[in-house]
Amino acid sequence: MAATGQVFLLLGSNLGDRPQVLAAARESIARQAGSIDGQSAVYETAPWGITDQPAFLNQVLEISTSLLPEDLLRVILNIEHDLGRVRYERWGARVIDIDILYYGQTVMDSARLTLPHPRIQDRRFVLAPLTEIAPDFVHPLLQKTSASLLEQCPDTSAVSKIP
Repeated sequence: MAATGQVFLLLGSNLGDRPQVLAAARESIARQAGSIDGQSAVYETAPWGITDQPAFLNQVLEISTSLLPEDLLRVILNIEHDLGRVRYERWGARVIDIDILYYGQTVMDSARLTLPHPRIQDRRFVLAPLTEIAPDFVHPLLQKTSASLLEQCPDTSAVSKIP
């Protein structure tokens, strides 16, 4: 399969040496999943869901990959594991979290993966870095750009670009 572009991933970390964890995740993604075509700045963001935990660092990457969506998910889960991710509490603190936001214009809903990510439009910590690198990317179901989704986002959580 030829490489597919406009695959967007969200990286997040709120435990350990957060900048180093994000750097290690980027290196692993470039080595195992595909080439990194673009990346947002790093943002410090308030936790989502369970708010009594440290702030997150978040970053969006745009990659090109020859992996099919579920194969990409498998690679991402392995990268998370290798970086020390332990899954024990939904929306809890974590060393690393990597979400597939979009796989081009692919729409799918399987037992393991839903594309596009079902909560993009509700999360400022996703939309701010996504809009930085892909303001005109159109959500395949909502038919709105990243920039317009950010404008309409109901989430008022703190999101600050790290200089």
